[in-house]
Amino acid sequence: MDQRGRTPEVDWPARPDLSLALNRMGTFDWDLDSGRMHLDATALEVVALRPEEFDGTAAGLRERVLPSDETRLDRRVAQALADGRSHYGAYFRTSRPDGSTAWTHVQGHILRDPHGRAYRVIGILRDADHDPGEPGATGERDEGRRRMTGVVERTAAILAHARTVNDVTDILKDPDALGHLGAVSVMLGIVDGARVHLVAEGRLGSYVPEIEYTRIDARLPMSEAVRTLQPVFLASREEFQRRYPQLWPYIEPLSVRSGVYLPLIAQGRAIGALGLLYTRDGDFTDEERNVLVALGSGIAQSLQRAILFEQEHDLAEGLQRAMLPRRIPEVPGALIAVRYRAARMGRDIGGDWYDVIPLGEGRVGVMIGDVEGHDTDAAAVMGQLRIVLRAYILEGHTPGTAMARANAFLRDLATERFATCTYAELDLNTGTLLLVRAGHLDPVVRRGDGSCHRVRVAGGLPLGLPPGEPHGAAGGPHGPAGEPGPDAASRARPQDGPGSWPGLWSEAVPGYPVATLELHPGDTLLLCTDGLVDRPDGDPETGMRELLDAVRDGPLDVEELADVLCDLVGDSGGGDDMALLVLRRRGTPAPRGGGPLRQRLSPGDPQGPALARHLIRAAAAAWGAAERADEIELAADELMTNALVHTEGGGHVGMRLTAEGRIRVEVEDTSSALPRRREAGDWAVSGRGLMLVENLADAWGVEPRGGGKRVWCEFAIPHPPAEQHE
Repeated sequence: MDQRGRTPEVDWPARPDLSLALNRMGTFDWDLDSGRMHLDATALEVVALRPEEFDGTAAGLRERVLPSDETRLDRRVAQALADGRSHYGAYFRTSRPDGSTAWTHVQGHILRDPHGRAYRVIGILRDADHDPGEPGATGERDEGRRRMTGVVERTAAILAHARTVNDVTDILKDPDALGHLGAVSVMLGIVDGARVHLVAEGRLGSYVPEIEYTRIDARLPMSEAVRTLQPVFLASREEFQRRYPQLWPYIEPLSVRSGVYLPLIAQGRAIGALGLLYTRDGDFTDEERNVLVALGSGIAQSLQRAILFEQEHDLAEGLQRAMLPRRIPEVPGALIAVRYRAARMGRDIGGDWYDVIPLGEGRVGVMIGDVEGHDTDAAAVMGQLRIVLRAYILEGHTPGTAMARANAFLRDLATERFATCTYAELDLNTGTLLLVRAGHLDPVVRRGDGSCHRVRVAGGLPLGLPPGEPHGAAGGPHGPAGEPGPDAASRARPQDGPGSWPGLWSEAVPGYPVATLELHPGDTLLLCTDGLVDRPDGDPETGMRELLDAVRDGPLDVEELADVLCDLVGDSGGGDDMALLVLRRRGTPAPRGGGPLRQRLSPGDPQGPALARHLIRAAAAAWGAAERADEIELAADELMTNALVHTEGGGHVGMRLTAEGRIRVEVEDTSSALPRRREAGDWAVSGRGLMLVENLADAWGVEPRGGGKRVWCEFAIPHPPAEQHE
């Protein structure tokens, strides 16, 4: 060197390549289209690659980049290319042949064609191990701090939307979430009694069935984190082997060199543990430890919310199942399918319900309803209302009376909840369908020929509303739900056409009019709650049109049709719960010799019983029971006499064929006093009526019927004629 300290062999001014080489700065040229990469001699020296080791591709350079930094470096380059920038820079660590690591800085200039497409990168690779301060200087530390803090914030934001434990585990296994921390494997364990249940393991593929369930007192890092409520940091493979020999056989074949197990603490107790495994060597810095502990705290809060949500969901689902019928009975002559779907809002529980009530003698009652609200109170009110309405119907009350009593019951509960409901009672022998509606959606009927109609049924107020409540208060967007006004008759007898049902008529019942129509064999009745027709845009008519189209074009099978209608809502529903009931009348035998007989019995009318006896004898002969006509007539006469003598107000006598092919005689009266069989003395003038009935008939019995009773007897037909099918 001369007096000025200069190296004599270096020309003045120094050449650029010499300046770069003396400062351990190499150059690279990267063709993005072909993937080729050129590194000059100094660049190869910076990343500790011999010329024969480098294959001339970007992948060949990545072999020297630490895996924990490779993802971050790729993301930095990809972001610069996508954002249209002309430059980028980043620090990363490279591995040396002796096992040590060194910091390197890369700076690239991006070349783009006239259309802005990047096709080439020319840049510099610089040895950053001797930068002032720590390797990578403060910029790298700041970048690392921002990166890790960003991971915590981003993961916390994503976890805020997790509702279930599966949501939490899916997020933790996502490479875009915790993968930014450089972990090659993520494990989540949940405390289950005295054990830790491993519920998630992602990325590394090191699932081990033997450690899926482990005891909290086991000598394992996850168990120790739960037991001590302290994180467990493992800085080397030797530490894994020394501290946890039980775990070492599963770690040894993996590329894992360090790890951390964080206790997930909520309300002062461990609810689980999070394990992160790394391929990096060395202990964790204080800053890394603080960030990881903060991450564990955020995950713990999300996990606790998810566990509580699932517990509440299971409770709500169990309550909903308990409130709804446990099974749907089979009804001869009908095919019935039901569906219930919980709301996607609130507590996944609501007040929608359905029910099927076999009434015997070929009759069945079906109902659908909706109690206001989506909470446990709504479900509890629903259960009470469903049961009480079912009880009123089984007591024998007419549909209108049963609905009126249910209305009074709900008002007496003082719940401040109202409910809408539709009840239909179908006689499968005749097809007669009685309908009563309390502020609910109109039923839909699909005929056997495929035509579909919305049945406009005159209805009363929703159940539970005090008298005088404005009609719009609970009618919802589906039309008037108020009490029948002057136009009730016109609404009960709509003109034929779209949205109407020919032949519908209504009987004036105070409060809740009962409409009657005929359901032919092959016709389908559909009852549903508004969750099936509500749409996010708030237009229920759109939903109703879609429903009618789906019913019209849907399959004949009731189960398949119910599935199609549920799929119709999909994710487009308005967030309400939904109940659906589909009933299809099968093709049944036509009544032999005409329809059922029914006649009024009035006190003081001597011709009534005589005419009834004549009709009963004629019907018995027409139905193939001429040999037993005397027995049938005598038994019927005894029942009619009892009704006229022992009750006030008269009654009705009826005769029909049952589904089992028997002749059934029924006498109804308004007395709730049940008849009792007595032993009559030799000179007694009464007490032999029921004895005669018992000896003449094949079966007899008594049924309470609302404000009265029904006494019946049945006779087998000796030689039934051939059945005629519709």
